[in-house]
Amino acid sequence: MPAPLALIWAQTTAGVIGGDGDIPWHIPGEQRRFKELTLGGTVIMGRKTWDSLPERVRPLPGRDNIVVTRDPGFDAPGATVVHSVDEALAAADPGKQAWCMGGGQLYAQTIALATRLEVTEVDIDAPGDAFAPPIGEDWLRASVEPDSGWNQSPSGVRYRFASYLR
Repeated sequence: MPAPLALIWAQTTAGVIGGDGDIPWHIPGEQRRFKELTLGGTVIMGRKTWDSLPERVRPLPGRDNIVVTRDPGFDAPGATVVHSVDEALAAADPGKQAWCMGGGQLYAQTIALATRLEVTEVDIDAPGDAFAPPIGEDWLRASVEPDSGWNQSPSGVRYRFASYLR
């Protein structure tokens, strides 16, 4: 039996998840939640997402790291390199939660396989070139934190956490 698959991302109100290989916001609370949820599990990411991580945190500590790339010569020290979503899921430890952490192309390829989404909604308008996949009607919005309103980052950016199940 394969590892259970969840997707985790943060997006603007327009669905932007990144631009020019970076995230257009810095929210410590969002980063803390990402770490809490993914620690001890497996993170699956595309090559551009791997490249966007600061070298000091590559591979992400406390997690099995899997990088999906079409490049047969790509090397990601400390991570398992695979060449398809199927290979990534086969490489994931079935006893651990697998988390797809992007980017946009990988989310689009894996959302149909997932049973859980953890989405940070960031209340800003920012340009970008990477987008979250649409969340279809087959997903149930199971919870939102806070229950009403928004959290606020030290820089004043409003955000909240939404969990979806199916």
